[in-house]
Amino acid sequence: MQLKRTVIAGCVMAALAAISGNAAASGFALIEQSASGLGNAYAGGAASAEDASTIFFNPAGMSLIKGRQLVLAGHAIKPSAKLTNQGSTTASPPAGAPVALGGGDGGDAGDLALVPNLYYLMDVNQQVKFGFAVNVPFGLKTEYDNGWVGRYQALKSEIQTINLNPSVSYKVNETVSLGAGVSYQYIKGELTKAIDFGSICTFAGAPAGVCPNTPQLNDGVFKLTGNDWSWGYNLGALFQVGQDTRVGVAYRSRVDHELSGDATYTNVPVALAASPSLTNTGVTLNITMPETLSVSAASQLGQKWTVMGDVTRTGWSKLQELRVRFANGAADNVTPENWKDTYRFSVGATYQYNDVWKSRIGVAFDQTPVPDQYRTPRVPDNDRTWLSFGASCKASQGGVIDFGYAHLFVKDAPINKTEGIASSLPAGLTETLRGNYNNSVDILSVQYTHSF
Repeated sequence: MQLKRTVIAGCVMAALAAISGNAAASGFALIEQSASGLGNAYAGGAASAEDASTIFFNPAGMSLIKGRQLVLAGHAIKPSAKLTNQGSTTASPPAGAPVALGGGDGGDAGDLALVPNLYYLMDVNQQVKFGFAVNVPFGLKTEYDNGWVGRYQALKSEIQTINLNPSVSYKVNETVSLGAGVSYQYIKGELTKAIDFGSICTFAGAPAGVCPNTPQLNDGVFKLTGNDWSWGYNLGALFQVGQDTRVGVAYRSRVDHELSGDATYTNVPVALAASPSLTNTGVTLNITMPETLSVSAASQLGQKWTVMGDVTRTGWSKLQELRVRFANGAADNVTPENWKDTYRFSVGATYQYNDVWKSRIGVAFDQTPVPDQYRTPRVPDNDRTWLSFGASCKASQGGVIDFGYAHLFVKDAPINKTEGIASSLPAGLTETLRGNYNNSVDILSVQYTHSF
């Protein structure tokens, strides 16, 4: 028992140190919850129940696993997001005539992230299983070079989460199993962008000595941070259809967060320092992590082959705007998002070579929730197609090692996004980021499963 507590505590700490995931599913979701599932592009996730990672995909699947089991998995996720600037402009005060935005293309906004998973399950009695999961269901990090052409819209965007998920399953009979779990979810966020104080000072007409007035050459930085804990739940059912086929249905609830934190400003000119909209203050921001509904099937074909498929719907339409509320009474900062619900379709197959080795393959199509007209440099997302491979090796009597790799082909993502220089200035004084993103993602995962 002491060993179990030590392992779980260690993995929780590891997760807390590595929760800056880079979204590999659409939006900022992270479907990378097992290495065994990655090889099949997570096809059949709610029906396969190969190991204790079923706690995330469908807790009812715990009923199919005998005895106690511990799963430790890690994922190296390397997204790439590179912009080609195509005529970005800024308004030139006082007239507001557009001029070219200076700066480079921002480099590669994606960065390597390590995402951990931990799962443990045990028997309560012949019909009931208990499981506990530590995972990272959402994550995002994009970060651009200082001085890049889109700096007035985004420099760094980071969302970190960790999910603690105790679950139970109940085997009703040989045909039906049910499962349920509770999620206690932590979220932490950081958003930064540059502020063109040169343009603001020019429009204000303040003396240069207290308000440097060269547009694009006198930038400050706006930084927003916040965090929150909140609750959710997940439900699942698993049906044995004939001798060789299973069908699973799984639902994970939305989790509503109200982040509390701080807004800070740097390099504010003396003439503007008293403005509430440029004064350090507390902030709150509401954001909802979306619900998902998955329907999966897995069927064994003879002694060697298993085929599987999955359809998952994600309720991203809850994210219509990001509204930051300032404690000092400054006007809300509102970014329209207008995201839409999405579907993810996947199919895969597993081949059992012998008692030691099995191989996996899978493909998936993952819709983006981001409409073209509302794409931002913080989440330059678009539709993606997965191609996945994997293998499993029985390393000992109780131990199995899984490996998985996936490459995500992401559709080019055009951007034409206009934002105001500051909320207190006329609408004509804006910056417009125009260009095209070339994106991709590579994922490499490893997992160790031990059955007791």
